[in-house]
Amino acid sequence: MATASANPAKFITPYEAGNQNQTTTWEACIQFYQQLAASFPGILQFAQIGVSDSGRPIHAGIITADGVFDRDRIRQEQRPVFFNNNGIHPGEPEGIDACMVLVRDFCIEPERLAALGRTVFLFIPVYNVDGCVNRQNTSRVNQDGPELFGFRGNSLHLDLNRDFIKCDSENAQVFNRFFSDWSPDVMVDTHTSNGADYHYTMTLIQTQADKLGNGLGPFLRHTMLPAIYADMQQRGWPTCPYVNPVQDIPDHGIEDFLETPRFSTGYAALHHTIGFMPETHMLKPFADRYASMRALVESVLAFTVANAAGIQQLRAEARQAVASSRQIAVHWVADHGKPSSFLFKGYQAVYKPSVIGNYQRLSYDRSQPWEKAIPYFDHFVPDISIERSQAYLIPQAWRAVIERLQWNGVQLERLDSDTELTVQTYHIQSVSSRPNAYEGHLFHDQVELQTRTETLHVHAGDYLLRLDQPQARYAIETLEPQAHDSYFRWGFFNSVLEKKEAYSDYVFEDTAGELLRSEPELRLAFEQWKQANPDLLNNQQAVLDFIFSHCARFKEPEWRRYPVLRLMQ
Repeated sequence: MATASANPAKFITPYEAGNQNQTTTWEACIQFYQQLAASFPGILQFAQIGVSDSGRPIHAGIITADGVFDRDRIRQEQRPVFFNNNGIHPGEPEGIDACMVLVRDFCIEPERLAALGRTVFLFIPVYNVDGCVNRQNTSRVNQDGPELFGFRGNSLHLDLNRDFIKCDSENAQVFNRFFSDWSPDVMVDTHTSNGADYHYTMTLIQTQADKLGNGLGPFLRHTMLPAIYADMQQRGWPTCPYVNPVQDIPDHGIEDFLETPRFSTGYAALHHTIGFMPETHMLKPFADRYASMRALVESVLAFTVANAAGIQQLRAEARQAVASSRQIAVHWVADHGKPSSFLFKGYQAVYKPSVIGNYQRLSYDRSQPWEKAIPYFDHFVPDISIERSQAYLIPQAWRAVIERLQWNGVQLERLDSDTELTVQTYHIQSVSSRPNAYEGHLFHDQVELQTRTETLHVHAGDYLLRLDQPQARYAIETLEPQAHDSYFRWGFFNSVLEKKEAYSDYVFEDTAGELLRSEPELRLAFEQWKQANPDLLNNQQAVLDFIFSHCARFKEPEWRRYPVLRLMQ
């Protein structure tokens, strides 16, 4: 399939040409793929899919064994899709370099290409292009190489692996549309870890199996993961779960990282895609991290090719399960009463006095290796579940929410005329938020709701979102306020938390007395408030605020009413 002018010897990456401690620049990486695509047009298609916030192009590539690149045809033929994302954190670049060599080898090694069969190999070579061009060697404080690398933040100083739901960046908006259009069956998003010291070069975060749910979760836990771990052992790169200690050191046990939808693997789960986030160990040489990353991508790809039909069937069943279930979990916590066990290879933890402060510092003594079974908390249980509605009604004014749903392939219908509907509404009783900004937002950690049934007027042009559709899970986990990374938690509905009108105290004092006489429910609530808050009775603003906020006469119906409505029938 190669052109006559193709010369495989010229397709050498900066990593291969250097001292195995070099990572490619963004410019060299894109040029490499463009030259490959020109030389092997029947194997590789490479094109721009969008632009970053600083205006730089974002590219993606596709490889097939038979030269079929048309997305609609691929979806119509139900061909398996494997997706490799790289460079979301360009200071962790081994996946960028490993992908270049893997794609090159698909082009020049016919046996490797043929092994793909019907499977499509889809990749983004560098996702955070702005961070990749911000090149230095200082931002990864404890990392062993490479000599120069990119920066974690993009041009808006955002961490793109926290942006998949809120989509503040152009990158995330491009990614949402791209991912939804292709609907990959399996994704590998490449990273480098930090934290404790241990033997392993490769550690692995996977979509949390209980949260993935349905048949996909048990398949991942009992079939796919054991096969990948065994294959990585055979390839010479023993792998362990991501080292997320439950206390200060791994000896006391490790816990699965609960990758909520702000992260790539959690986002993938909303599309019923099995996701992996390989995390090579920062303290290992870059050459080892590169080699183990390539091995991991190849291992997961080989398993996907061999088991594609089963994975696709499980994904279809998972979509159907969400569309038909009555109770839907939207929030999970680790089950510490149900630990597994993992035979872990670590180093002796040593505590000794710091030379720069009056405290004990932790270090690891590599001259004292150990191997023993440690608790592995890999089971999670739902702690918040909701009764699934039949549909949601989204007022058209909430454009930012609507467009994000559309980017993710959620099917929406517009109402033809004004009407009245009996709906279930959420009223926000309390919200607790993080004291500091988190990735550009005031994130709401805790949400307390009250559910009511009301008859409300809705308008022509408002959006009806039925939940008997493939993207039901994405809709539910973004529109239910208590879900881990709902649009509400990220602040998309903050304006409903503000009461818009106010009062003048010297005038309202008389009105307040009248309200207490004319509204029995208000009077009862006020008596209960006084019993609970005797210290506030000498505070005029607190007293009047309570009466103003709880009276019926000056009620603002939209205040603290979550605007997305639930249609139960």
